[in-house]
Order: sequence, then C-alpha cells, then structure tokens
Amino acid sequence: MQVISAASDGWIRPFTGLSVREFRKLVGIVRARGAEQTGAGRRWGLGLEDRVLLVAVYYRTNLTLRQVALLFGISKSATGRVVDHLAPYLVLCPVRRRRGPEQVLIVDGTLVPTHDRSIAASSKNYRYSTNLQVVIDADSRLTVAVGKPVPGNRNDCRAFADSGADAACAQMAVMGDGGYQGTRVITPFRKPAGATLPEWKEQINTRHRRIRARAEHALAGMKNWNILRNCRRKRQGVYYATSGIALMRNLTLTTD
Repeated sequence: MQVISAASDGWIRPFTGLSVREFRKLVGIVRARGAEQTGAGRRWGLGLEDRVLLVAVYYRTNLTLRQVALLFGISKSATGRVVDHLAPYLVLCPVRRRRGPEQVLIVDGTLVPTHDRSIAASSKNYRYSTNLQVVIDADSRLTVAVGKPVPGNRNDCRAFADSGADAACAQMAVMGDGGYQGTRVITPFRKPAGATLPEWKEQINTRHRRIRARAEHALAGMKNWNILRNCRRKRQGVYYATSGIALMRNLTLTTD
C-alpha cells in the first residue's frame, strides 16, 4: 500500500496528530526496536510504515477496528492483529535519570472510560473507568512515565504506588496535587480547619499550582488522541495505547 510515500502534513496530521517528519521518526523508533518483519513465514499485507500509520490513526480517531480496516483495505481480524503486534513497540521509553537533584517531575492521574471491567471500576464520573498515572518532566514537559492502569475508584495516592509510577521515578523529586497526601510526592500546604495559611505558604501554593498545571496540560494534549476518551482496548492494550500516545506527544515536542 505504502500510503506514506505521497504523504503531506495536510492530511496526515489530522488523522495521526503527527507531522510527516514526526511520523517518520516514529517509524524509525519502531523499526529500531525490531518490529520490521524478517526471516521466513507469512508476510504482513501492509509494510511497516502503513502498519504504524494504522495504529496511529486508530489511537487518534478511536474508530472501530472494522472502520479502520475499511480505510486500509484489509480485514477486521488483520487490523486487530496489526494493533496487537505493534502496540508494544510504540510504548514510551523508560525514564532516564539525570545526575544530580535538578530534575523535578510532576505526577497527575486521569480517568479513562474503559470497556474492560477487569481493570475498571465505577468511579466519580459514574462510568467504568481506569485510573492512569502520568509523570512528566517539569522543565521539558515531556512524559517520562506512564503507570499501569488501575481501577478508577482508587484514589491517586494509592494508584501512584499500585500502578508502578512511583517505582518508575524512584529517588527523584515528584510534585503533585493534594490527592497525593501521605506519599513522598511534594504536595501543597493544607489549609488548617478554621484558620488561614500564612502568606508565605499561600505564595508557595500559588507557585506549586502554576508548575503542577503543566501536567494537566500534558494530559489534555494526550486526550487529543481520542482513544483515551473511550478506550475499547482490553487488559494491557489500555496501557499500550496510553504509553504509545505519550511517545507520540513527546515527538511533537522534540522534533524540529
């Protein structure tokens, strides 16, 4: 098929969230990780670029597998196999620790409506959702870690530990909102009952909110990939989709 050969930003960006240059970089990452088909055996009907494009379109548009299959001229079952095969190759790279204490991370959680009830629970939005913990670098605003999905009725302080997000950024300073009280996360000062905070604490809280907002902006940007608004993937597929979207968003921030 090789639809990328004549690609332009005018049509590829709305369907993937990436420019042609960013998409080619994504393909290079997937190829370097060993997703290119080699050796004997039945060949894929689509080349690697088209298969990566299929997954990116699926994440961006949240079309059903049947609808995506029609776009690429293959069967629904083949489309599902492409997504299942490539999704692990698209995940975010593990966090790289810097030397020294200068790196500050920000953690925030978001609820993603999920059809797979084995990793979901009825939560405060009255839908079956999973809690996904996302950690970004406060300076570069790049996503550095995505936690495994936990049921949406878990509060953030528990989800931070249970999802593995805490372990992924161990020994690094992490900021978060008041939902992370009782963890090692740096949270704002709490207002005492029946009293007010000193002015210096209010000033620190204001600064804390401004920095922490970067994580909220990152989550909002990730939800431009519509699969995070109603995820039909099951089990590990929810994590793969979120982590893959984090990788693609990072490419939009780092590709010149």
